[in-house]
Amino acid sequence: MKLSPTLTFFLFVHLLNAQVQDKVDFIRAEVYIEPNPKEKKISGTVRYEFKVLDDVDSIFIDSKKIDFTSVMLDLKRVDSNYDGEKLTVKSKLKKGNTHYLVISYNTFPKQTVYFLGWDDGIDGNEQIWTQGQGKYTSHWLPSLDDMTDKIEFDLNISYPLKGSLIANGNLTKVASNHKGGVLASFDMQKPMSSYLVGFAIGDFHKKELKSSSGVPIELYYEPKDSLKVEPTYRHTQHIFDFLEKEIGVPYPWQNYKQVPVQDFLYAGMENTTCTIFSNQYVIDSTAFVDKNYVNVNAHELAHQWFGDLVTETSSEHHWLHEGFATYYAYLAEKDLFGEDHFYWHLLGTAEALKSISEDDQGEALRNPGAGSLTFYEKGAWALAMLHERVGDSNFKQGIRNYLQKYAYQNVTIPNFMEEMENVSGMDLSNFEQEWLEDPNFRYAEVQSFLMKKNTSIKRFFELKEKIGERPETAGNQLEDVWDSLGSSQLKQHLVLAYANHFSPEFLSTILRTGDLNVRQAVILSLEKIPAEIQKEAESLLLDQSYTTIESALYKLWGDFPDNREKYLDDTEELEGFPNKNLRVLWLTLALVTPGYNPGMKPSYFEELNGYTGPEHHFETRLLVFQYLTTIGGYTDETLKNLVEACGHHVWHFKKSARDILKEFLKNKDGLARVKAIYPLLNQQEKQYLDKTLGE
Repeated sequence: MKLSPTLTFFLFVHLLNAQVQDKVDFIRAEVYIEPNPKEKKISGTVRYEFKVLDDVDSIFIDSKKIDFTSVMLDLKRVDSNYDGEKLTVKSKLKKGNTHYLVISYNTFPKQTVYFLGWDDGIDGNEQIWTQGQGKYTSHWLPSLDDMTDKIEFDLNISYPLKGSLIANGNLTKVASNHKGGVLASFDMQKPMSSYLVGFAIGDFHKKELKSSSGVPIELYYEPKDSLKVEPTYRHTQHIFDFLEKEIGVPYPWQNYKQVPVQDFLYAGMENTTCTIFSNQYVIDSTAFVDKNYVNVNAHELAHQWFGDLVTETSSEHHWLHEGFATYYAYLAEKDLFGEDHFYWHLLGTAEALKSISEDDQGEALRNPGAGSLTFYEKGAWALAMLHERVGDSNFKQGIRNYLQKYAYQNVTIPNFMEEMENVSGMDLSNFEQEWLEDPNFRYAEVQSFLMKKNTSIKRFFELKEKIGERPETAGNQLEDVWDSLGSSQLKQHLVLAYANHFSPEFLSTILRTGDLNVRQAVILSLEKIPAEIQKEAESLLLDQSYTTIESALYKLWGDFPDNREKYLDDTEELEGFPNKNLRVLWLTLALVTPGYNPGMKPSYFEELNGYTGPEHHFETRLLVFQYLTTIGGYTDETLKNLVEACGHHVWHFKKSARDILKEFLKNKDGLARVKAIYPLLNQQEKQYLDKTLGE
């Protein structure tokens, strides 16, 4: 087939972008960077040591929108080309020789490095942090995006005296820099992929621990959160010790650090030795009941083996990262919270996977474009079923062999399956077809597995089958056996499934005798609170659960209007989770309750609108934007904050803000109000608004 010139050019560009630098081995990178928070700029120099494996006439470095000030090879300036994506250095290099490439540069990264709090006038909330998952580190550090390039990165970072610096490896030196700040040096002893390079700067203190095997563990927190350190990092040492023992391979790095940051894009990121995670997991003991860091903590730590020590060759093998980290986090929770917790959680993920499979939205684990639910939850299920198939002893030995054989290297699914077949003596091709290649989820098989493993789940399905298509009979059937059910998880799930069919008397009994989780299930399930159980429902406002209180306050306020003022008085001092879920709900209800503290309404309104500002977490801001949309309470400052949110770095918050703004603009008065604040916007915000308005 003859190709058109356009197609030929496209294929040539695609080939350049997909090239693998397999004739050159980059060994070590000595990195010096200086973040400039006022300009949101990174200035730096990186010195690469590399060995030529075969004769080449050029080498390349991935670098996104970077301004190079100097490119030197073996201390001599060298010819180079730059296309905005890759820096290509032209030089004929002979096989077997070692060379040094030194690059100096400036960049204003639009992603991967985030500068927060430097221009809001608030002292102490300034942060800089990175998120390089995927192929993004090359936005601030000329590097190699291909995960198969493993390099020992040693970082030297110059930063203002204000705050602490946390990065990969051991902190080996701290000295004054030329601008009156600090230059910190970090040493990594082993190689890693560039997407795992990371650092964070901010006002942090730390708590230090050691694992039972002697690995230093540093747990960071902001000074204002000193009372939340224990619940936030609860069980951390236990998790570390458990994973070392369960995996059977010692922790593979020098130390381990964890640092919570503002407006992080995900729950957490497993940078080698340096997990960065969302500060929404910095919680008190009440929040621990419903939203704690334990699972994320275990997941990111497990990645230090699965993803960091052994790294996929490509996204087709992403199961080897996310499925493994998810499964081992569940095993850690099983060790902490028991088998009921473990198997009921697996049932929940199975129900979610069953739903998408039934909608013909199932995905194979070997599909490189699969979504998170597939890679994480279906991936964990694949490991659970493999564990069951080959047996505990074989599974653990296979994991050890796999990690030891491929340590600090790249791996494929066939590499892992070969180790499992070797230790088990089994042909696992059928397993691969069923669990890795089939887009469907084998729900019937996992249901049978769960019923065999857990008696309360077995009872759950038996009771569901008995109730069948007559949910109106659920109350009568369950009331007779309720006291004999035992398992809190079983009761909780039965309430979630059938509470609206229970009699007020039965609901009253459950609320009077049930534990925290069962009581929560009642208020979450009920479409309307029966008047007969009003008193018992009111007692939920005293439960040690912010989720329970939020649902109870909202439903009691709606179902019993005569008591609204009392409910508001009883909950006025509560803030809730870090996203302030209870406080912003309370303010909204206080504003729309006629006659409630009329003299305070202006201050309530000001406080609620204040939470839309960029200094607050995006979760809080989104909640408030949604509440204010419902009650029609936007000030000009809130509108300005909404437009600012339309350019936020967290994509799902940005999308939600844009959707809210579009709805607001559909109203003629709304359009006029947005145009009135136009002069107050910065250039980027004006450009977005012009595009949105078609102007």
